[in-house]
Amino acid sequence: MRQETKCIQAGYNPKNGEPRMIPIIQSTTFKYDSSEHMGKLFALEDTGYFYTRLQNPTNDMVAAKIADLEGGTAAMLTSSGQAASFFSVFNLAGNGDHVVASTALYGGTFNLFDVTMRRMGVDFTFVDPDCTCEEFNAAFKPNTKLVFAETLSNPSLVVLDIEKFAKTAHEHGVPLIVDNTFATPINCRPFEWGADIVIHSTTKYMDGHDAGVGGVVVDSGNFDWMAHKEKFSGLCSPDESYHGIIYAETFGKEGAYITKATTQLMRDLGAIQAPQNAFYLNLGLESLALRVQRHCANALAVAEFLEKHPKVAWVNYPGLESNKYHERAKKYLPDGSSGVVSFGLKEGRAGAEKFMGKLEVAMIATHVADAHTCVLHPANSTHKQLNDEDLLAAGVTPDLIRFSVGIENIDDIIEDLKQALEAV
Repeated sequence: MRQETKCIQAGYNPKNGEPRMIPIIQSTTFKYDSSEHMGKLFALEDTGYFYTRLQNPTNDMVAAKIADLEGGTAAMLTSSGQAASFFSVFNLAGNGDHVVASTALYGGTFNLFDVTMRRMGVDFTFVDPDCTCEEFNAAFKPNTKLVFAETLSNPSLVVLDIEKFAKTAHEHGVPLIVDNTFATPINCRPFEWGADIVIHSTTKYMDGHDAGVGGVVVDSGNFDWMAHKEKFSGLCSPDESYHGIIYAETFGKEGAYITKATTQLMRDLGAIQAPQNAFYLNLGLESLALRVQRHCANALAVAEFLEKHPKVAWVNYPGLESNKYHERAKKYLPDGSSGVVSFGLKEGRAGAEKFMGKLEVAMIATHVADAHTCVLHPANSTHKQLNDEDLLAAGVTPDLIRFSVGIENIDDIIEDLKQALEAV
């Protein structure tokens, strides 16, 4: 099936007389006829459900749809995009381990890595996504466990050279994890360019309607854990907390990573997505292909308008021919560069606040990547914890305005921009 059809039909195939929509299994608990059967479930000798903190049928059907859209073999829904970022890394790297990550990251992800996970004993080296191969190779250490980056960074809109990052990661015997939230699997499938694990904040384009917070981790099933078992003892040696199972041996390349994340991390940390939110997410997925197409068309029109406006100092949108990442975007994002445009005004930081206060169609909101047009000044909100030096390292200038273009009529959006710019 093609992507548009998968958005509707993947993950759930109702039988005769069954509900057309994915059912909401709103139950924490599942009943069995014998302890023997329950024991087989706990030993991972049989498939089924015993407690929603680990797995739920509604969640698994939606996760299967996303895995199909990304071209992966297994997936796990989480309670938020932040939880997906944390689980994807912590499933491989713990106290005493090292991670190489791009500097061009969402502010919350950067803080998760640079502050919280450092407190847990995980070391991070951040590299410019446009670094040379020599600089990239120099960032690796003997205890490096993975590389982490974003397909299209939030909010700096750096287009990642996925092939380069994947090739270098694999030369060092570690997987590449890519946050594909802004691109979505409609515009880019990182597994096709060598990435090994993909995550999303499903709260964004996948849900698309501000209805439910969530995240997802998807495994390509391509990375050979046993070939590098000295690096990945958590996957390749007995897990004494779970009956001594060796995930990579029992579940192979296709299932080891997600099974470990479920039976170990989700069991202990419990950041499961609510079945009701998974239901909302599936509704968003059904229209994802249509919405992404409209988002991209509207965003390109906004970017072209802003580029010509005399009060605008600069515009960053990979779909513009003038953009430094335009050629890379044509390779990795040929169908569109998301609905997010970033720009700065000649009046700078003060001008940004004046401009945003006059908008009527676009709402000031922390959120991004949904049906509504939203606007944010990251230096005064999502990235407020960073100083100017850290902001610049993350590709966020103090004057940057993140404009998330919705699916309203494009003439209304541009008229709103025109009248707000008159106030600057």
